[in-house]
Amino acid sequence: MNICTVTQATIREVVPLFNAYREFYGQPTDLIQAEQFIQERVEKEQSIIFLAYLDGEAVGFAQLFPIFSSVAMKKAFILNDLFVAGYARKQGVAKALVDQCYVYCQQENARYMMLETAKDNVSAQKLYEKVGMTIDDHVYYYSIYW
Repeated sequence: MNICTVTQATIREVVPLFNAYREFYGQPTDLIQAEQFIQERVEKEQSIIFLAYLDGEAVGFAQLFPIFSSVAMKKAFILNDLFVAGYARKQGVAKALVDQCYVYCQQENARYMMLETAKDNVSAQKLYEKVGMTIDDHVYYYSIYW
């Protein structure tokens, strides 16, 4: 397995995976808009995207978005997207991507990395617990959706 950071040269390799990730969450397929979204994130340096390869084929990705901890006066990250193609699951790809995110966050001297997952996404929860993440029971997170 090989994990690389997505660059202008590799955007097209992550787009089908990003599109499949969105479909997994009930969104309609839209390869054109998916490519535009990823292109903007890379061009504007608004996220870091790691792309995992098995036997030279792109099979999964993770996307981190930076935020900041005012209290700690440090950068932090949201692991917003993590996806592995169905045929490549159970081969350690997701764990390797999360591990790469950990390494990157530590290199950036980040205060923390957080994520959210659906309550019924038990397989993802097992992965996150396996890699040492815990459910935060010290704070409440509120949101509003439009």
